[in-house]
Amino acid sequence: MDTALATATMGATPAPATALDEIGTGSRIDDFDLLTDLGSGAFARVYLARQRSMQRLVAVKISANHGTEPQTLAHLDHDHIVRVFDQRLIAHGAVNTANTVKLMYMQYVPGGTLRGVLRRVRDTEPALRNGRLLLSAVDAELLDRGGIRPVESRTRADLAALSWPEAVAWLGRRLADALDYADRRGVLHRDLKPANVLLTADGAPKLADFNISYAHHVSGANPVAYFGGSLAYMSPEQLEAARPGSRRNAADLDTRSDLYALGMMLWELLTGRRPFDDDAALTRLAGATSRVAIPNGDALDHLLALRRRPIEQRFLDDLPADCPATLRRVLLRCLQPDRDNRPANGREVAAQFDLCLDARARDLVDPPPRGWRARLAPWSVPITTFAGAIGNVAAIAYNKVHNSALTDSTLTADEHARIHPIGESLNGLALIAFALMLFLCRRPLLVPFGLRRGRRYSPRMLARTRADALGIGDRVALIGFTAWVVAGTSFVTGLALVTDAPTDLLVHVLMSLLVCGAISVSYPFFLTTLWYTRCVYPPLLREGHVTAADAQRLRWLARRSTVYLAIAASVPLIGVVAGVSFLLPGQLPLIIDSMRWLCVGAVVAFVGVYWLFRVLEADIRALERVVSGSRTASR
Repeated sequence: MDTALATATMGATPAPATALDEIGTGSRIDDFDLLTDLGSGAFARVYLARQRSMQRLVAVKISANHGTEPQTLAHLDHDHIVRVFDQRLIAHGAVNTANTVKLMYMQYVPGGTLRGVLRRVRDTEPALRNGRLLLSAVDAELLDRGGIRPVESRTRADLAALSWPEAVAWLGRRLADALDYADRRGVLHRDLKPANVLLTADGAPKLADFNISYAHHVSGANPVAYFGGSLAYMSPEQLEAARPGSRRNAADLDTRSDLYALGMMLWELLTGRRPFDDDAALTRLAGATSRVAIPNGDALDHLLALRRRPIEQRFLDDLPADCPATLRRVLLRCLQPDRDNRPANGREVAAQFDLCLDARARDLVDPPPRGWRARLAPWSVPITTFAGAIGNVAAIAYNKVHNSALTDSTLTADEHARIHPIGESLNGLALIAFALMLFLCRRPLLVPFGLRRGRRYSPRMLARTRADALGIGDRVALIGFTAWVVAGTSFVTGLALVTDAPTDLLVHVLMSLLVCGAISVSYPFFLTTLWYTRCVYPPLLREGHVTAADAQRLRWLARRSTVYLAIAASVPLIGVVAGVSFLLPGQLPLIIDSMRWLCVGAVVAFVGVYWLFRVLEADIRALERVVSGSRTASR
């Protein structure tokens, strides 16, 4: 619905010139006064018209009497698909098949097309492109057509605040949703290009021109009839179907072909040019295909060869410096030569574009390639070890200072010598706990390593890995606490068997070791959980196959984090109660320094833990948004 195409187009034979040439601006046809020419192409002409009976402005498309576009659009009611009101068949001039035209009138969308925006993109320096560029193109189109610039709306304000990559993702999210809506109703567009995307006065896109679409539900529709499209935006399989003698035909196409065209169009909008050096081939095809259904085979072979190659680095370098990694990834997936490697449906693509507009969520799922998370990703084992050990090291230090003062004043040198082997034997628990921790963490440690090297995993394995990644903090905390309980019980039992230590001392030592267990629970949990939630779990979401269980696990993790925060807050209180219990008045001076340091250290540690808790809380909320979007896309 724009001016003549700048790139080669193939398709059904256009409408007879004798019928359309006699109709123009200023004419009255049926119930419509044709006011302004909105655009023309090989198959139809579009006018802004006044419908007399309804006293309203509409867009009128006049074409030859073929195709099922009106019937197709009549079944589509979506915010981002142009709405068709009705069609009429009109015998123009002599009543014969050649002069019978089809008049389709539809919603008038006044903001021009994405083709006009693309021209403005090419005329604007990359550093100056932003969401306001889209609005300025719309406003210029309104001014050209005698319209009035709308008052500021929430949509326009949101658009104006976006970077250019975010504005492209904003458009892509709405178009992907429209394509998915059409696909779920059995409709393939097959000719997605900038000229076929209209813009409202607020900049919102509306998919138009289903002239060569195919709808399963329309009686008499045939995927081969009126097959064509704009060669510059065709997927490899659509180009193959257009090639003479190919075994692939139009009936083989599905929504992934439309998603390829969407990726091509958005790439061009983002950078100012398509990601293939195909201008020469398209120029050769332009003259050969203006009025024939089958274009030149050699030129098609060249286009196919380009589409089957990886995108060259010089085109990747065109991407803006502020382009989110998520946007780059989803566009490259849409442009995969093999359609099996593309997103399965428009909902999946729309969810990824939503992610592009959520700064925190996209930074989690697609961190900067040279950022600290990318550099530290191969070091998960030492990071897990450090996070699990730091709380236990603090607990060991407290235990040594606190209990040594008591045992030194109570036990004889001989008793010290007898309990020394017991303490040494318990050191082996640390090695057992470390081995157990690595075993329980094996999937979140090994699967991301394999993914970084191109290995593929089953949906079941990915689901188990995601579940393990969200539960590692609990496992590390449980291992630490269990080790302290075992060590404390064993040491106190040994102390009772080989020494004459009084009962109150034994009970006090046991309780102080339980304080050490509390220390080993809260601090390792937050350090470990933050690492896996921020750096290991989000990249797993890129692999898809997200289910309702993922959202449930995130909610459970948020609740457990609150419990662990309460444990961290209670460490000073537990330490004071346990530290003074079962002691004689004369023993209190022996442990006062350790109690003081415990309280000060626990308060300082709680401040740090609380900060980690708030960061973790925000990350979980962002991941819940990602999971919710991915679940919607997978339905």
